[in-house]
Amino acid sequence: MIAISLNVNGERVNRSVEPRRHLIDFLRIDLGLTGSHAGCEHGVCGACTVRVDGEIVRGCLVLAASLDGAEVVTIEGISDSGEVADLQANFVARNAAQCGFCTPGMIMTAADLLAHNGTPTRAEIREHLSGNYCRCTGYQAIIDAVEDTFRARDATGGPAGAPGLQSSGAGR
Repeated sequence: MIAISLNVNGERVNRSVEPRRHLIDFLRIDLGLTGSHAGCEHGVCGACTVRVDGEIVRGCLVLAASLDGAEVVTIEGISDSGEVADLQANFVARNAAQCGFCTPGMIMTAADLLAHNGTPTRAEIREHLSGNYCRCTGYQAIIDAVEDTFRARDATGGPAGAPGLQSSGAGR
């Protein structure tokens, strides 16, 4: 066992972990944070996407023991803070969250895109989300939801929250 101390969604966590315990398993099993999902367990599908020290990572590829002192943010953290309320509302409005399995990873990845490129083109949205798989929506609804979010944020000067939900309807 390896002792680690990290910050998860704003709370200090001190635990002993097996050296081979992946971050996604640590979050889900040890901490009960089940919003992020374990999918392929090879870093391909994106269902386990979380933030570590401000950068999105695949939780199935990172060992929890390597994160002593790190800042980890999960879908629960960005949802509870309201950071992605508008993005989540647009996913619902566009029916981009059908079964919901990929949705947390998609939201984490889309939030990363919007944080680093506030006005992405549809091609840039596709490219940034290309590492996240969805078997239900065909991606068009997801791209529409992200586009609607950045357009609404651009119109209001920042994250709008669910009440400021706007739909562009353009380009479809």
